[in-house]
Amino acid sequence: MASEATPRINAKYLDSFTNQIVRILGKVVSLRGETATIDANGSINLHLNRDAHLSLNNAVEIVGKVQPDLSVKVLQATDFGSNIDFNAVEAVVDATHRYKEIFYETND
Repeated sequence: MASEATPRINAKYLDSFTNQIVRILGKVVSLRGETATIDANGSINLHLNRDAHLSLNNAVEIVGKVQPDLSVKVLQATDFGSNIDFNAVEAVVDATHRYKEIFYETND
């Protein structure tokens, strides 16, 4: 049975999750029509869906599928506003991968 987990990642983990659904929290740094770029410990290009309503410089949580070119196809986007502690976000991402057996299945 396939896992329902959506591992929390940032830009440095994209290549480990190609063709998988993930969760990313980052700051919106650019919006261009149906695409956007967020900073999540590195730049990530997003392909937005019609329901994604992002605001420049706000934090956004993305649930999406990592594409072969390491962009992310957005399935769901939630605006988290501008009062986010990104150091805490990075600590959670780090813990997620340090103790990955708790948070998601791997093919190791």
